[in-house]
This record gives sequence, C-alpha cells and structure tokens, in this order.
Amino acid sequence: MTSETKPTSTPSMRLSGNLGVGSIVFMVVAAAAPLTVIAGVVPAGIALGNGASFPATYIIATAVLLLFAVGFTAMSRHIKDAGAFYTYIARGLGRRSGVGGAFLALLSYATVQLAVWGFIGAATADLVVSFGGPNVPWWAWAFLCQAVVAYLGYRNIDLSGKVLGVLLVAEVAIVLIVDAFVIGRGGTSEGLSTGFLDVGGFFSGAPGIAIAFAVAGYIGFEATAIFRDEARDPDRTIPRATYVALLLIGGFYGLSSWALVSAWGDSQAITQISGGATIVDVANTYISVVAGDLVRVLLVTSLFAAALSFHNVLARYLHALGRSQVLPRALGESHQHHLSPHAASVVQSVAAALWLGICIVVGLDPVAQIFTWFAGVAAVGITVLMLLTSVAVIFFFARRQGLTDRWHAAVAPGLGAIGLAGFLVMTIDNLPLMVGGNTTFAWIIVISLTLSFIVGFLLAGSRPHIARDTLEEIA
Repeated sequence: MTSETKPTSTPSMRLSGNLGVGSIVFMVVAAAAPLTVIAGVVPAGIALGNGASFPATYIIATAVLLLFAVGFTAMSRHIKDAGAFYTYIARGLGRRSGVGGAFLALLSYATVQLAVWGFIGAATADLVVSFGGPNVPWWAWAFLCQAVVAYLGYRNIDLSGKVLGVLLVAEVAIVLIVDAFVIGRGGTSEGLSTGFLDVGGFFSGAPGIAIAFAVAGYIGFEATAIFRDEARDPDRTIPRATYVALLLIGGFYGLSSWALVSAWGDSQAITQISGGATIVDVANTYISVVAGDLVRVLLVTSLFAAALSFHNVLARYLHALGRSQVLPRALGESHQHHLSPHAASVVQSVAAALWLGICIVVGLDPVAQIFTWFAGVAAVGITVLMLLTSVAVIFFFARRQGLTDRWHAAVAPGLGAIGLAGFLVMTIDNLPLMVGGNTTFAWIIVISLTLSFIVGFLLAGSRPHIARDTLEEIA
C-alpha cells in the first residue's frame, strides 16, 4: 500500500523501504567508519596492543564473529521483527532479558555515537583551520553535523542509504589507494611486514588490548537485522548482508593495518606511532601531500557517515521499543509520507545534543576523553550483547527442534559464544588502559552497563504488558 492510500487517521507502526544487500552493507560498513578505524583505532591497537602482529587480530576477530553470524542469521529467518539484539535475546532468553538487552543496546550505541561527535568536531575544526578557515570551537562543528544528521534521519531510509553509499566508496577508495602505493613500493627497507605471521609476537605486549580495539571496529555490523522492515526480501537480504559486511570489514581492516605496519616497518611501527604518525603521513610519504590532504577531508566524511548510521540504528531501537510499549507508544509510529521512524529520530537527535552539551559543560577533551572513553563503553556493551545473543540462539533452537541443523543451531553459536566470552574477559581486564589509565572510569563503565541491563530487566518484570510482541510465535 502506498503512502497516498494509507489511512491518515491511524498512525502506521511499520517502516518501509526498498533496501537491497548493497544498501544495507553500505549502512553497516559506514557505521564501522573504515577510515576512522584505520586513522585512529589501528595505530592505537599497534602501539598499545601487540605491535606488528596486530593485523592478525582481525583474522581472529572475523573468524569469531562469523561463527556468531551463523546462528544470528539462522535465527533471523524466523524473527519477523526489526529489534535486532533486543528481539533475539527476548525470543531466546525471555522477555525480561530482552528488555534488559534493549536498554544495554541503547546505552552502548548512544555512547559510541557520542564518541563520534567528539572526534568529528575536533577533526573538522582542525581541517578548516589547516585550509585557512576560521578558528571555530570544535563543538560548533559537532552541533552542525548533528543538525544535518537529524534531517537525514527524519527522512526515508533510502536517502540515508544513498548518502552513506557515496561517502563510504570515497573513504574506502582512498585507503585502498594508499595500501596499493605502500605494497607497490615494497614498504620500507625492511620489506613488507611479516609480523602478522609471528605467533609469539601476537601474544607479546597486550593482546587483550589488541582484541578490544579490533572488535571495536566491527560495532554496528549486526544492524543488518534492524533494517528488516525496510529491506527487500529480508529473508535473503539480511543473512547475505551480514556475511558480506563482516567479510568486507575484516578483510579491509586486515589488509590496511598490514599495509600501515609495512609503511613504517615491523621494528619501527610502534616508535613511529608514538611520534604521532598516522595514515595521513603515510599518504604524504608514499603518494603526495595532496593525497594526505584528501585523507584528512575524507576522515571527516567518514565520521559523518558513522554518526548518521548510528543515528539510524538508535532511532530504530527506539521505534521497536515504542511498538512494544517499553517506551512511549508514539516512538513506534512511522511517518505517513517518509515511512521513517520520525518521532524516534527526533528524540534521538535531541538526546544526542543534550549528551554532547553535558560533555562540553564538564570540559571533556573531544578526542582524548569523549572519543576514547565512550568508545570503550561501547566496546564492552556490544560484546556483552553479542554474547547474550549467541546464548539466546542456542536456547531458541533447542526449544524448536527441526527448524535448522545442529551446526546453525548449536555448534557455531556455541563456539562463537566461547570466543566472545574470551574477548569480553580480555577487554574488561584491559579496560583501564583503554580509558587512559583511569581505573575509576573503567569501573563506572562496567557498573553503568550492568545497571542498564538490570533496569530493563526489572522494568519488564513490573510491567508484564510491555514487549509482548517479542514473544509472538515465529513465522
């Protein structure tokens, strides 16, 4: 039924769109912010983690997440709702756990988006000044970007998909060009890096930090399921998009981090990074200053694409919770013309501005504190959500024998859960280092994430009428 023939008296509670595999992959990979990861996360993983062996971390992370995806996509064929982690946990572990997971997801994605707002404000301010522009406070640029994201998020998802597609192609292209020049020139006098082949080197330094930084680069890949209502042929599109997104993210990060290590040399990579070297310097050295300037410009667009994608994810979580009456029902309505979660989008925009305003008033540094600290919150939260979802998949299929084979129902999700549990232990163990050595803030992160789940769990217990749709029988 088209928007023109929809009745205007009753607000629609469903979203609509025509997203194919490509559009959803664009949305998800854009949330991973490829250039941002290569420019910021990868150098940190090398310097603070396991040095020249860091690229191998992406192989391990991708393998574990592919195991997670086996059960996740198998269950997606039987879940006709767009709540992602929230719905999956509820169907497998019960309504209360599902609502707890929803609150944990809201906090996790809100914090990673806040991290992006800090980084994009600082990066834009530096970029403008470097090209002779006015010296405007970083937060002014962050608020301007928020306004643009709010507009795009209010509109139909197809518009966001097109914008993200253009930005994603540009940022991935420039990184691959830099990779090609480094590989073509054979790296430094040491030759191309062989550190990723050194098993002993992988376990040297702080492999736990390396894993944590690597996993942080995949945040948002499960959002393929959130766009179910707006996908074309979701039973086929969602699983394909999930696997494609994971393989592209893992392959891109692995290749590009290896190229960066090769550009600096196995023995000098940590020293170079400690001295402030980034992919911009690599582009300057191996290509030209113009290429370096282009990388700086595309870093800003990469951050913008990530912010827009996280906005869309958060708006759809709020929309799903509104439909389930966990949050006010108005959040579950969709726009009669744009068929978008307009009310949820507006609430998300206002909340993001308020959180950023608090950080500004407190005086937090946009990169060293806002970006680093809140990215740490998200890394832990998302890992917990994936672990809970893996367990939920096992319980879901255990109660519904015959829906799929043992590999999809238990073996793969079980192995994925073991891997994710290991990641979580290593991440929490190294959390103080990830937040600048601030042990107090590390504990605040753990307590806040735990409380968000408990609040949702208790809310569902005290209000038995909410989230009943998450318990509907499978299709």
